[in-house]
This record gives sequence, structure tokens and C-alpha cells, in this order.
Amino acid sequence: MPTFINRPQKKDKDISVVDSTDVKILNALQANARISNAELAELVNLSQTPCLRRLRKLEKSGLIQHYTTCLDHSMLGINVSAFVFIKLNKNTSAKAAEFEAAINQFPEILECCVLAGVHDYALRIVTKNLQTFESFLKDKLANVEQVENIESTIILNQTIARHSPQLSQN
Repeated sequence: MPTFINRPQKKDKDISVVDSTDVKILNALQANARISNAELAELVNLSQTPCLRRLRKLEKSGLIQHYTTCLDHSMLGINVSAFVFIKLNKNTSAKAAEFEAAINQFPEILECCVLAGVHDYALRIVTKNLQTFESFLKDKLANVEQVENIESTIILNQTIARHSPQLSQN
């Protein structure tokens, strides 16, 4: 089950400067989080022990929040992806917390973002097909008490997918 508002607290703020070697490590991990320490060390021109020490420091600082696996949705029969914009009937802290708790149970929601502007939230939804998407909107999302308005946009094709920006070594 997805969890929203799960930003880990910084464990250790001893990362004051990220140098070019750290940037190389971070970029390599973004390309392949399963790279072995030996491969990573060779890639960034360090011996294995200092490389592992730097990696652990980046993890401990909270800069590296977690490691994940990206799945091919189409191979799982998930063929519809959409952005859904939500306006709450009253956007107070309490109503927002209630809304976030209510939608946390919906596995169709991959992302939830709080917005400033016309809409209060943007959700990224995935479902098997248009019928299940319609059912999700009508039977689940529209029944969340705090929801006043729902607008959706179907994603036709995703041409770029990044979880973090590529870092420069400036």
C-alpha cells in the first residue's frame, strides 16, 4: 500500500558539501541502484572501502532516501495512466489530513502532490483499462468526503521518467 507524507527525517546532517566523487556515486546509483560496490568503486575511481564509506555517509545523511524497483506496467496489465486534479470542499489542515488518509488506501494512486493554485492536489493514477479508471473515479475517489471537484487527464505516452535530476559536477 502506498504511503503519502513519508518523507524521512534527516538522520545526520554531516553532509555539508557534496563533491564531484559523491556526484558520480549518486549519478551511478540513479542509473543502476543494484550496482555492486566493486563496480561502483571502479566507476568513480576509488578503492572499495572509501567508496562504501562515502555511500554509507550519503545514506546516513538522508540524501539517499531509499532504493526502489521500477516495473513495466504494461507487462502487469496496467494500461491506463492519468493525472487527476482534486479540489477539496474546504482546504484546511484537518480536511487535507483526512483526505490524505482516505486516499492512502487506494493502490491505484502512485503519487500525491499538494498544489498551490486552482487545484489542491494532483494524483498520478494507474489502472488496467478505461473501465477500471472510470470505476476508480466514481466508486472510490468521488466518495471521499473531502472531495469537491475532480478533473482528470489521460496520459497517452510517457517520454521521460526520472525520479531525481541528473547531477552536474560543478
